[in-house]
Amino acid sequence: MTRNVAILGAGIGEQHLSAYQVLRGRFTVTHICDLNLDAAGRLASQVGATTTASLDDVIADPAVEVVDICLPPRLHVPVTLQALAQGKHVIVEKPIAGSLQEADRLAEAEVASGRRIFPVFQYRYGRAFAALSKLRHAGFLTRALTASLETHWNRDGEYYANPWRGTWAHEFGGAILSHAIHAHDLLVLAFGPVAEVSAHLATRVNSIETEDCAAITFCMKNGANATSSITLGAADNTSRLRLIYHDMTIESTRLPYTPGEAAWTFQARNPQRQDEVDQIIAAVDCPHEGFAGFCAAVADALDGRSGAEVSLKDAIGSIELAAAIYHSDRSGQRVTLPIDRSLPICGGFKP
Repeated sequence: MTRNVAILGAGIGEQHLSAYQVLRGRFTVTHICDLNLDAAGRLASQVGATTTASLDDVIADPAVEVVDICLPPRLHVPVTLQALAQGKHVIVEKPIAGSLQEADRLAEAEVASGRRIFPVFQYRYGRAFAALSKLRHAGFLTRALTASLETHWNRDGEYYANPWRGTWAHEFGGAILSHAIHAHDLLVLAFGPVAEVSAHLATRVNSIETEDCAAITFCMKNGANATSSITLGAADNTSRLRLIYHDMTIESTRLPYTPGEAAWTFQARNPQRQDEVDQIIAAVDCPHEGFAGFCAAVADALDGRSGAEVSLKDAIGSIELAAAIYHSDRSGQRVTLPIDRSLPICGGFKP
């Protein structure tokens, strides 16, 4: 079944469009909406879509079934609510909201509308996490021990020349929300939920309002420990995950934007089982990765075959984790999860 999609925002929306083109039998992009009509027209010309600068017109169009929100963060919640009210399913870029209270509001609206919200965590989709799933099914990875995450990217004054970036009012947070949110999502996917957080954040690289460096420790609910090192002052852009289980050590490549799509290293602790591990990895079939994998999972969910899609609950968990990180940094305390919803941090991350 093919569904009509409107992409709102021609920035990251270009990568979404590429994914829909891979999945032509499942999605048809009918509208590209952006205030920059030249940018919108460039994308629309690739698929014969309508170009417009009017959000209201697109969302009100009865032919549009899915609204894909690729707009600045401050618009994520109001536009999602508007689309749900018009009976549309919604795909929304990260972060879904600027506070836990707003994220909870989206959950209420999703239920009331009878439609679905699909938060974008495209890093989940690739051969690496498909391999993790196969290994678990084969009896490996039964006990997580420790993990280390590195989000070491280069973001300079040119990047922050865009007026909405680096501000509490428009971006809602810094490196925690805009960069490391993916690494933290992958940690939870691999190790399960977080039980406790201790964090130290700083602004050391750019003249911005929000944080651009962080050192975070996590205690997972299964007893494993993890660390997350974050900076936007590196010489290049690299992301790395190292996952230690009692029977295996797993390490990602350093690719910043497609970490789950590359060939990771899977090393059995017992050398006699390495051949078995290698055979499992070699047999992994992953037809769609990255944004295409994400969109394929959305199509499956809309067709009634749920399971692999990112749920709104997953994304609310990412906002709750961000709230815990900010609260730990400002209070100087360890913060347990689930977080107390009465804490002021749940109403917004601005100090």
